[in-house]
Amino acid sequence: MNVDVNSLLNECTFATARSSGAGGQNVNKVETKVIISFDVDSSLILSDENKILIKDKLKNRINRDGVLQLSSESERTQLSNRKKVVERFVSLVTNALQPVKPRKTTKPTAASIKKRLEDKKRVSEIKKFRSGKLDF
Repeated sequence: MNVDVNSLLNECTFATARSSGAGGQNVNKVETKVIISFDVDSSLILSDENKILIKDKLKNRINRDGVLQLSSESERTQLSNRKKVVERFVSLVTNALQPVKPRKTTKPTAASIKKRLEDKKRVSEIKKFRSGKLDF
């Protein structure tokens, strides 16, 4: 599932807006916030399996229309924010496209079994003392 993530940037749309929060004159008049939008469904580069993977792993970042949106407004310049948002987009997509390593089932060790049984016995004793009916 090798996908050139940099070629996905050609399918992205960039928008700018004024940053929120304090910052004085720079924030009030300069559009430094950068928003990147990537329509997962209409991508020509991604295969159907890759689209499903991205939709599944990034479902909390994709809106109802199937658009992945990221924004950056932490830097003072538009160029810095653009670089930052592109880096985040690339890392998110590459991580989403990484195959999940299957879990190897293992048996509990003898020491962990012994510790679990001792803990159960200790909790049982504590509960027995709580009841008030003590047998000596």
